[in-house]
Amino acid sequence: MRYLWLCLVVFAAITTCALTGLAKGNEGKKGKMKHAVFNNNVYARRDTVVKDSLLKDSINIIKRHTIYNKLTDSVSKKPYDLSKFPGVSLQQLLKGQFAGLYIQEPSGEPGSVQNMFIRGVPMPLLSPRDVYQSQPLVVLDGIPLVTEHPFAYDIQLYNYNRMGTATNPFADIDMNNIASVEVLKDLAATAIYGPRAVNGVIILTSKTPVAAKSVTFDSYVGLAQRPHVTTINGKYENAFRQRFYDLYTTNGRYSDDENYPIYLSDSLNNVYSGKSDWSDLYYRNAVVYGINFGISGGTDRANFRFSLGDLKNEGVADGTGLNRYSAMFNINMKPIKWLLFSAMVNANRVERQRNKYLRDRFAQINYFPDLSAPLPPNKDFYADYLEQYKKGFDNNKNNIIDGYAKIGIDLGKFKFVTTFNVDYNEGYRDVFYARTLLQGNSYASNYFGFSQRIMADNRVTYDLTINKVHDFHFELGQSTQWDIYKYSNAYAYKGVNDYIKINLLVSNPKNPDGSDNPDYLNTTAFPRELTYRFLDKTKDNLVSFYAKTDYSFKGKYFLSATVRADGSSNAQPTSRWFYSPVLSAAWSIKKELLSNNTIISDLVLRASAGRLGRLNAFDNYAQGPQYTASVGYTGNLTVPGYNGFGVLTRPYSTGWVGYGIPWSYSNQLNLGTDASLLNNRLHLSVDWYLKQEKNLLIGIPAFAEYGYKQSIESGMAVNNTGIDVSISANIIQSRKFGWTSSLNLNHNTNKLKALPRGLKQITIDNKLLKVGSPVDQYWLLTNDGIYKSESEIPVVNGQPLKYNGIALHAGDPRWRDINGDNVIDNNDKTLKGHSLPRISGGYDNIFRYGNWNLNVNLYFNLGRDLIHQEMANRFDFINREGNSDVNSVKEITFWEKRGDYSKYPLYNPWSTVIPYRVDQDLFLENASFLKLRTVSIGYDLTKAVRSKKIKLSRFYVYATANNVFTITPYTGQDPELVNYDGYDTGYGLPIPRTYTLGVKMEL
Repeated sequence: MRYLWLCLVVFAAITTCALTGLAKGNEGKKGKMKHAVFNNNVYARRDTVVKDSLLKDSINIIKRHTIYNKLTDSVSKKPYDLSKFPGVSLQQLLKGQFAGLYIQEPSGEPGSVQNMFIRGVPMPLLSPRDVYQSQPLVVLDGIPLVTEHPFAYDIQLYNYNRMGTATNPFADIDMNNIASVEVLKDLAATAIYGPRAVNGVIILTSKTPVAAKSVTFDSYVGLAQRPHVTTINGKYENAFRQRFYDLYTTNGRYSDDENYPIYLSDSLNNVYSGKSDWSDLYYRNAVVYGINFGISGGTDRANFRFSLGDLKNEGVADGTGLNRYSAMFNINMKPIKWLLFSAMVNANRVERQRNKYLRDRFAQINYFPDLSAPLPPNKDFYADYLEQYKKGFDNNKNNIIDGYAKIGIDLGKFKFVTTFNVDYNEGYRDVFYARTLLQGNSYASNYFGFSQRIMADNRVTYDLTINKVHDFHFELGQSTQWDIYKYSNAYAYKGVNDYIKINLLVSNPKNPDGSDNPDYLNTTAFPRELTYRFLDKTKDNLVSFYAKTDYSFKGKYFLSATVRADGSSNAQPTSRWFYSPVLSAAWSIKKELLSNNTIISDLVLRASAGRLGRLNAFDNYAQGPQYTASVGYTGNLTVPGYNGFGVLTRPYSTGWVGYGIPWSYSNQLNLGTDASLLNNRLHLSVDWYLKQEKNLLIGIPAFAEYGYKQSIESGMAVNNTGIDVSISANIIQSRKFGWTSSLNLNHNTNKLKALPRGLKQITIDNKLLKVGSPVDQYWLLTNDGIYKSESEIPVVNGQPLKYNGIALHAGDPRWRDINGDNVIDNNDKTLKGHSLPRISGGYDNIFRYGNWNLNVNLYFNLGRDLIHQEMANRFDFINREGNSDVNSVKEITFWEKRGDYSKYPLYNPWSTVIPYRVDQDLFLENASFLKLRTVSIGYDLTKAVRSKKIKLSRFYVYATANNVFTITPYTGQDPELVNYDGYDTGYGLPIPRTYTLGVKMEL
């Protein structure tokens, strides 16, 4: 909580000093200023500015009732400023903009996947499956967007990237086409969207047609600056390792060590010990640009909007980049007064140039060549390595189409709307690696997969006002969603040469009767036993009904009740349906008690409570007892075989699934207040929330005697509690100069409340889940330094202190014996740190002087800790040398100086206790940070360029600098470049500092 109070005190000091004495001088301007600046006003923050009644209807034919504005804590922002940020994904654009929305950006690689969490994580993040089930729902113009299903991870040996394109599913959002962004956080707002909205909702409303002719042009071009790095070579690495040889070998010479790597042992080898000049081939100054052209027009009875967009974002490292081509079309037609037809199509093509990491490549192909010698730091040799990539290809493409067709009938008090939504995302990845990259073993693979969501939605509303004081809004709705996810993946080794690449997905080695196909490629050139193909498909349906009633009395008291029933095909037949009630209320204290108060412009208290079901992501949970076994061929590391034939083998990796699995659900309570002060110059929104996740599924280690790894069981419960705070202040507002400031932040804590079978704790991999403790903590040994001599090692009953049965010696870590049993083991590990921030948010300041304006945005995470695994790997060189496994892979960035070496003791790296193991607090670091994320300066040229022939309504030019600097105690690359588990492996490409020049024009 100390972080929360610190943020509030600093902001309060700034705004109070500036506001003092200014309120009276602006009383006469309050009518003009009420909605001029702040979009998070309790009224204005939820509304989209529209120009005519037809446009209003096209945004939402059944409009949200006025009562809704008082009952929810949703926050809306117009993305005018967001569109100036040269981001690729929705997550990048929204980072730090909304209280309670936390975004992870584990890599600066354009188009890579980023994670979003609203008000904490609902479950322990043990795998990509859990991350998938913790994401909020993104809704574009009423279309609940589909994402890639994690079932493809089932056949992967390593989960660094999802099989296929692994492209961010929200990289197809062009912010220039968006009119408003809204984040819904409590059940009063999210319940209407059903179980898919249990983690919160992000609503994107696109720009819709207007009757008047309108032409818009938005564009920017810029440069992403390459990072400054310090390169090293074999001499530096030898000097680093020499210290360990001086301490722990008899002669202090690594040259006498028969296990010492050859690439380091010859100091005269200029390939490794000469120039380390590879960085110019790996890092670059990269070009970024974006362009969007839109045209809109028509009449009050029929109008349209059409836009085209093109975006290019080159990465600053490893030749990465992304190109996006987009088109959007909206149309409204009103053939008769009470009938409206509306349609939208949004089409995107996303092409991504992926990184060339050895780890990612080897993990995909399930083949590890000789790793005894890493890539050399010499520029010429690294250039030759890159040339080998040019003999092959890695084509990574996505096609995304989403759209709706909507018919609305307006009969006055009665309104009906029927909507048909479609969202389709298909991905292709075709890969060929020449044999020179794999020690004479070429590799080819083809992937095709798609995610598809179709939705039919029907709603009817009735509005009733009695005696001008009782205001009722009734709503009934029904929807059906059909989801399909499918992939086909094939790969093969040992091609005839590097010039023949085949499409494995359409190859037919066998005829339908099982005989050999003579038209198939020469089997001598491409043996079939080295070709592997995987197919999978999953479907699920969701049928929903709901009823909603809103009531207000004299605009002072507001009540709302929602009841919904949801039936899912992913639920077991005995628990197919789930029923969700939600209640919410609000009280306008301003109108009731403070109507004559001149300081308080508005004051509303809100409360909501309810329950919403949580969908099972996998259809196998609905099937009862089952097993999943691997079928494969000898030589494939993912699936086993025997003597060249596919076999059924244990363990059944998915786990035992029994009967009686109920729906998981979320109980949520929200208490909030919205206040406007000093003639609406200061706005404050505070929400306290409690989220109780119940009946969550988790794999309990069990049934090993039957070949299973785990039993999938219900009964886990997780609580999240926290506070969302949003403050906006119009500090100075004069004709010449203006200053507005806004702060948003979230303070969140989580706690594991229950486990299946009444268990108090379980261990899964290297993570301890303990009832009563947070789910985002690390399970670590406590490191108290080093044993410098044998005499320092504790001895009990003649037995020295041991680690898992191994006696400790001088040069070993001084791990704390927590339980005092003279043995260091898992019982001495404790839960420490937090992989998620305790406080997160953003701080914006907008300064205006005449036609100039300056925007400064700060983004911060506080109370967050990371495991610096990259540094653990650097010091554990003995155990990472010469093995053909993923832990021994060394990228070209191995020859880059990172981290602070001086903070780590010089343990004996040959010790069998593995002194530099990652599961100790030696590598736990405070990763709090403050970033100056954006500085933007712009000038309004509208009046200067407007003429009789060219009537411009806006002509604005701007320049921005992004990711300007970071203040952090963390010694790694960047505290953001970490995946969901909180381990910094060093594989995140840098988030670059970017400079752009842009223009926004509207006719």
